[in-house]
Amino acid sequence: MVVGASVAGLTAAVTLRTLGYDGRLTLIGDEPHTPYNRPPLSKQILAGTWEPDRIKLRTDEELSDLDARLLFGKSATGLDTAARRVVLEGGDSVSYDALVIATGVTPNSLPGAHHLAGVHLLRTLDDALALRADLRHKPDVKVAVVGAGFLGSEAAAAARRMRLDVTMIDPRPVPMRRQFGDRIAGLVGRLHTKNGVSMRCGTGVRRFFESGGRVTGLELTDGTLLDADVVVVAIGAAPAVGWLAGSGLELGNGVECDPTCRAAPGVYAAGDVASWHNDHFGCRMRLEHRLNATEQAQAVARNVLGAGQPFAPVPYFWTDQYDAHIQAYGIFPADAELAVLHGELEGGHFVVAYGHRGRVVGVLGWNSPCELRKLRQLVVDRAPWTSILPTPPAVWPGRHLSASLR
Repeated sequence: MVVGASVAGLTAAVTLRTLGYDGRLTLIGDEPHTPYNRPPLSKQILAGTWEPDRIKLRTDEELSDLDARLLFGKSATGLDTAARRVVLEGGDSVSYDALVIATGVTPNSLPGAHHLAGVHLLRTLDDALALRADLRHKPDVKVAVVGAGFLGSEAAAAARRMRLDVTMIDPRPVPMRRQFGDRIAGLVGRLHTKNGVSMRCGTGVRRFFESGGRVTGLELTDGTLLDADVVVVAIGAAPAVGWLAGSGLELGNGVECDPTCRAAPGVYAAGDVASWHNDHFGCRMRLEHRLNATEQAQAVARNVLGAGQPFAPVPYFWTDQYDAHIQAYGIFPADAELAVLHGELEGGHFVVAYGHRGRVVGVLGWNSPCELRKLRQLVVDRAPWTSILPTPPAVWPGRHLSASLR
């Protein structure tokens, strides 16, 4: 049984069949839609350049070929690991021999926001379509985006491409600071400013203003008053583990698993909900990245069938904002050092390396996909940080070493 029918859940089911499993297979998803790809929601779907059919992960015929019991529009509400049964909304339960948990995350909200028309979260296809309609509901819409991480930054960029008035709000001093550190985050902030976004960093939301049940504006914690017809709340998400309360599984930052993604006898987790020990980096991690959902689900399917192999990837993720295509491999600790390996930070084309505890742990490329692919091996090899210093200078031609960032 696979609970969760987004990328990780569907991939686990498909991989099981591909590897030769021919037994009973059940795929449960809480959305009524057939499985779809989420990254375009904050980009092409929101901007209106793609319609929903384009993000389907499988056609109806391909889903039929999976030869699985498909329970879409059904939520799991409980798990009995002793009896090996999953409880569904309405009280029905389904037995399993092996269970893959792939329920993803639930977006965080703000107090007083959920009941107001015009205030949107952005996690599902229905969320994206509702937000898109609201962005078009009248001319000269004023948009406030609360949260300047991946989702908020991409939503702000999409709204600006629609030529809307956009303000982005975040308590951190620069957008995407948690993801990339101060120096690169500063470049992201300047990119948004250059494209007409009003940046309100270093502050948060104190309260909403409304009229007739619809949002009309915000008061920020620094006292600033903003008009807003539409508010996008993008302040992170929490692992969707509420249905697992009382199951006996370890629930920390997600479903806590061993290096093989096993949480208990016969129980595995994959995708955004899974917390596991990545032996390559020597730490526990939980990733909300599209490629990880696919790769981890494939690894889990192999382990369900007895492979018993640790899952130790080098994470990969990307974001597209305006004319910037930002790609990254590895991890990006807050106290990492930073070195420029290709190009110039102010030039719009560069690759930087992140060093932590004497090793290269991440590389990031800004409009430099070819150069980044070549330098990814530094993270795979856990190259010593000293090996990329400019001695001898011929090792990395054209490289400029920056100051350490703390």
